[in-house]
Amino acid sequence: MTTTAKDGELQRKPSSFRHTISKDPDAKFTPEKDRYHLYIAWSCPWAHRTVIMRALKGLEDIIGLSVVDPFLGEKGWKFSTSKETPGCIPDTVNNAQYISELYYKANPDYDGRFTVPVLWDKKLQTIVNNESSEIIRIFNDAFDDLVPEIRDKNFYPKHLANEIDKINDWIYDKINTGAYKCGFATTQEAYDNHVGSLFKALDDVEAILSENEFLVGNTLTEADIRLWVDVVRFDPVYHTHYKTNLKTIKHDYPNILRWARKIYKLPKVSDTVNMTHIKSGYKIQKKINPYGIIPVYDGPDLNL
Repeated sequence: MTTTAKDGELQRKPSSFRHTISKDPDAKFTPEKDRYHLYIAWSCPWAHRTVIMRALKGLEDIIGLSVVDPFLGEKGWKFSTSKETPGCIPDTVNNAQYISELYYKANPDYDGRFTVPVLWDKKLQTIVNNESSEIIRIFNDAFDDLVPEIRDKNFYPKHLANEIDKINDWIYDKINTGAYKCGFATTQEAYDNHVGSLFKALDDVEAILSENEFLVGNTLTEADIRLWVDVVRFDPVYHTHYKTNLKTIKHDYPNILRWARKIYKLPKVSDTVNMTHIKSGYKIQKKINPYGIIPVYDGPDLNL
């Protein structure tokens, strides 16, 4: 997922499979029930986005789901049974033991990273997409004809698209990857470069939410979903694990906390939050947490 450059800065490599699903009948990937399968880790915020969108768009009966073990070993993401690791869902499509097997099945010469999420095409036996920001766009409208009752739930409406893109850009740079840039910094200078901008961005979000119910247009959009998965992880994981300890969501950002609770209480969203997987998933980052200690705190109560 990440590498660190000589200057101590975090470097993120781009995703490799960037296809889309189109209603064009001549398209390679077209929307069909039970043709596609989503592979995620509950612990991964990037994957978390996609399973939230799948739930909000009512696609559970359209797109299958497998969940890897939160422990990322030498061979990468591993599949476990729910008995071995509660919360896991084995791969019943390809019967893979590791996510890497899917990548090699899609491309035997693949030499990139073995990441989640993965959107798999069962018909063509290949990966459609492994970029979370694109998968949530696919889920937003590609399957609307198959689930017409949720067609009006549009999380990327055209009239708000420019605003959503703008806020996504700086939230991605300063918050989504900002916490990681702090945590993976290997020099004091690299850390100092990012911790201030991270909290400045959170301050900006707090100001927006002091006057608005949601980030854009006073309606729930993908911008909220993309940020929310990191806010949920901030106090229980990022604050200590990534040394982003200048402030906490619980004590310093009342409007962000109100907003986070509102989204958590939306139908099906709370079902996508597995805090055991989230916290244990970060013990794999041995350079940051060499002894694999799992913190006890689950973050602020989102049910209030």
